[in-house]
Amino acid sequence: MAESRTFTGLLAATAVGVYLLVIAGATAAITDAVVACSSWPLCQGPVTLAEPDLLIARGHRLTAAVVGLLALGTVAVGLRTATRNRVKAALVVALALYPVQIALGAFVATTGAAGSLPGAHLGVGMAIFVSFVLALAWHLEFETGSEDEQPVDDPSPAPIPDDGGDSPVPTALLTTRQRVLWTLGAYFRLMKPRLMWLLCLVAAAGMALAAGPDLTTRTVLLTLGGGVLSIGASGTFNHVLERDIDKRMDRTSDRPIATHRIPVRNAMAFGVALAAAALALFWQVNVLAAALGLTAILFYSVIYTLVLKPNTVQNTVIGGAAGALPALIGWVAVEGSIGPAGLALAGVIFLWTPAHFYNLALAYKDDYEKGGFPMMPVVRGETETRKHIVYYLGATLVGSGVLAALTSLGWLYALTSASVGAVFLWAVIRLHREQTERAAFRAFHASNAYLGLLLVAIVVDALAV
Repeated sequence: MAESRTFTGLLAATAVGVYLLVIAGATAAITDAVVACSSWPLCQGPVTLAEPDLLIARGHRLTAAVVGLLALGTVAVGLRTATRNRVKAALVVALALYPVQIALGAFVATTGAAGSLPGAHLGVGMAIFVSFVLALAWHLEFETGSEDEQPVDDPSPAPIPDDGGDSPVPTALLTTRQRVLWTLGAYFRLMKPRLMWLLCLVAAAGMALAAGPDLTTRTVLLTLGGGVLSIGASGTFNHVLERDIDKRMDRTSDRPIATHRIPVRNAMAFGVALAAAALALFWQVNVLAAALGLTAILFYSVIYTLVLKPNTVQNTVIGGAAGALPALIGWVAVEGSIGPAGLALAGVIFLWTPAHFYNLALAYKDDYEKGGFPMMPVVRGETETRKHIVYYLGATLVGSGVLAALTSLGWLYALTSASVGAVFLWAVIRLHREQTERAAFRAFHASNAYLGLLLVAIVVDALAV
């Protein structure tokens, strides 16, 4: 067991090291450094603070050498200790690709990053990273998985509690001021305010990528204002449509409509008003932003809530499109059309969503089963869910690398993605080993921290260009 844990640690460290090389190699800073250092394997010339490109190039090559030795050691340990053939196969693929990566790096350096070589160099690096991530996921499944789980193919919802009918909770004992605050608080909760900060940050990152330092205050205020209102409308409709299911689940049984604090007709009117106001603000930006805003509201309220969530185990995966749309809205608010970088940012959010939400699904597994939702831990078991968290975490990091390659984002973005991504991975490994509600929440918060800090780095890097 100790040897297995050592191998897990080596796999994780190697994956992070390879990813650091990939994300750094995708940034604009490395491109400039390659031009400054046209020799290989060593760089010729003095290193000065005024011309740091040679220092960057030398540091990148030194890091590549260290990571290469780490990878070699990891493969050697894995081939000796790993019991699953697919783990060994992934390690062999990674080892075989590393010399190819070195050769491509030499060609890129000596040819001045010409033609398609830089893209091939980055692609092979991502393939090596994916190989180590797959080996890690499969090894953790063997090391910590349980064969005693009994997944549920068709979760049966618990009966709806008899709460005495649809009459609202009495407020006769409250003062007028308390009653007003109590009602305002209930309506505010309908809007799901905890989602707002992150989704608004997603839209802000899209705007910053598209506009850079030329981003205007008017665009920011109209786009974020429309975003807040559209999130509020989507949340309100979700509360209305899931009011009966909410009564079955401990975490949602105190929601305003489930407890009759707000009548359904009032909530629907509130949601429609929020949606109309959101579309009015988006329309002031441009027509495409308004169309995407309407799509986001309908997708979350109807497609996700009514179609995906109660009917398929892939609900969270497909439903990630709802969280990805604010990235496109932010980009479109500036550009007026959808571009590759905007799509890449939306892709990062889409891939991050399962890696994020599966942790919450693990923590509330029994609650989701009572609600009748076919969440991954309920339908396929906790072991499979934890493995998919590693899959999607790796995919998220690859998506972040693609975003770096398509934009002029620099070192702040690269270091943030690598360092906070390493913390996220550490939390996920802890989740595999501890398998507790506390560990699931730790990984959940680590996923929030990863995306939040990554988006802040995007905004800062883009506005500083």
